[in-house]
Amino acid sequence: MGTLYVCATPIGNLEDASYRLVRILGEVDLIACEDTRHTRILLNHYGIKGAAISYHQHNQKEREEQLISRLLAGDNIALVSDAGTPGISDPGRLLISMAREEGIRVEIIPGPSAFVAALVLSGLDSQAFVFEGFLPARSAQRRKHLERLKGEMRTLVFYESPHRLLALLKDINELWGDRQVAVARELTKIYEEVKGGLVSEVIKHYEEHPPRGEISIVVEGARPDIPPDLEQVCHEVLDLMGKGVEKKQALAQKAREYGMKKSEIYNRIEQLLGS
Repeated sequence: MGTLYVCATPIGNLEDASYRLVRILGEVDLIACEDTRHTRILLNHYGIKGAAISYHQHNQKEREEQLISRLLAGDNIALVSDAGTPGISDPGRLLISMAREEGIRVEIIPGPSAFVAALVLSGLDSQAFVFEGFLPARSAQRRKHLERLKGEMRTLVFYESPHRLLALLKDINELWGDRQVAVARELTKIYEEVKGGLVSEVIKHYEEHPPRGEISIVVEGARPDIPPDLEQVCHEVLDLMGKGVEKKQALAQKAREYGMKKSEIYNRIEQLLGS
């Protein structure tokens, strides 16, 4: 029997291809691609002339049977997606599962993954995290899913399309509060950008600068249910005011962030300033 090579490909910069990836793509009998035209750009860059066949969500069942038959007949096949690691929000999981059931050797050619790169670049906690991939496109289903994740204390990572980014950020702000977030787009490409800050700040940025390209979103997990320290919250409000934020806006922001009453924070600030 042949071997199925699960190959991670560059998410943008073609120079991120490993020596092993280039060698395997040049040696296999067939390359199963999400989009042959897209993968051909990578193959041409490295002078690889191998045969390629499409394998995506619309022909998945038919192709899986063909690919398994060829593997059983002794062909070596490389599985690639348009970018990153196959099986991560991309076709491939079922083919890998079928190959294992048939006793076919499966090897991983590790490499880039957009959500891992975004998580690292975000600066948020990466010791424990949850990858959720793409959320439902419809608003009601998306909000229902977000409600289930509201209490998740680990860092959360999502993929989203540019035209739905603002809707997702606004849902997060409304349902989860004004958490820290990082939006990473066009990673490893010319216009790579990581925009971090409170959700409200990032919403404002993308309302003024409509996003483009491939997007990963990293969101701070839920905080432990510990009563906030009033003195600390007041100092954070004063710090925002010192940076030019209006008093009313600073109070509203911190009250929403910590689930407190604005009047409670305001009264304590007046005491601090009067002492």
